[in-house]
Amino acid sequence: MKICIVTDAWAPQVNGVVRTLHAVRAELEGQGHEVKVISPDLFLSVPCPTYPEIRLAMARTATVGSMIADFAPDAIHLATEGPLCIAARRWCLVRAFPFTTAYHTQFPDYAAKRTGMPAEWFWRYIRWFHGPARAVLASTPSIRETLQAQGITRLKHWGRGVDLACFSADAPPPAAYAGLARPIQLYVGRIAIEKNIAAFLETDEPGTKVIVGDGPARAVLEARYPDAVFLGSLSGRALAGAYARADVFVFPSRTDTFGLVMIEALACGTPVAAYPVTGPVDILTPETGCMAEDLGAAIRGALTREPAACAAHGRAFTWAESARQFLEALAPVHDRALLSAA
Repeated sequence: MKICIVTDAWAPQVNGVVRTLHAVRAELEGQGHEVKVISPDLFLSVPCPTYPEIRLAMARTATVGSMIADFAPDAIHLATEGPLCIAARRWCLVRAFPFTTAYHTQFPDYAAKRTGMPAEWFWRYIRWFHGPARAVLASTPSIRETLQAQGITRLKHWGRGVDLACFSADAPPPAAYAGLARPIQLYVGRIAIEKNIAAFLETDEPGTKVIVGDGPARAVLEARYPDAVFLGSLSGRALAGAYARADVFVFPSRTDTFGLVMIEALACGTPVAAYPVTGPVDILTPETGCMAEDLGAAIRGALTREPAACAAHGRAFTWAESARQFLEALAPVHDRALLSAA
């Protein structure tokens, strides 16, 4: 197939959406499919208000539509709810071309935290954006329940995977771990207000808190919590080593739709401590993590889990299966000649 993916999230951004799209594209291309990605790096862009690391593309509907038409895809997928996908959505609707969308991010909750406005205002936008899609791809049962409660019903499952060649329990330890007091309690991800990292840093469990990642809240948190170790961004085997040689992975977010970092940590044999919310409740088992409203208690509980059980569970999440689910959910464009003529 020829598959066109339009996304407002792409490199150099580092987040779960970008990593998912990169991994699934690689799987699809490995199977012989041709994938075109229309992303912000192809256009002039401006910084997102309150989050300058995210660039918002300045693209006309006709320009985006012309790129889709020139490619003449068998299927069109709109991955995010930003300006590029709005332009693609408008172009497809005018021409009655089918498309699918995905709900990757708890946008209403994030936007409410950043603006102080009610989340329901942003849910109106989410319902508007996803309403015409032939299918809305969602990663977990609890997210599908949330979307159904908001009136979004054409839902299909699209899970996530782990790069099993990279993330494994035998990854070498990072030099920064030398001499750190155990247990090492690790957070990996974007350092931003919606990730609720302060809740983790305020726990008083013995050992060392290690933060891997970057983001707009890093400077504030680094100054406020001088005992924590901030390592910046890591990738590949260096990231795998940070996971594998930690004693527990702490996932303090209450607003994620999945939490790709959790299954990477599990694949490296590291148990997970989290709140009992969407994401953790869909991924963790009693053998692989601990969830509690008291995050300190969750950390203590997770430290008793067996690494072998964690690794076995984490390795069950594959990108090959994720790509299969993505393909099955697509809505085919039955007449590509119409696209070429659009």
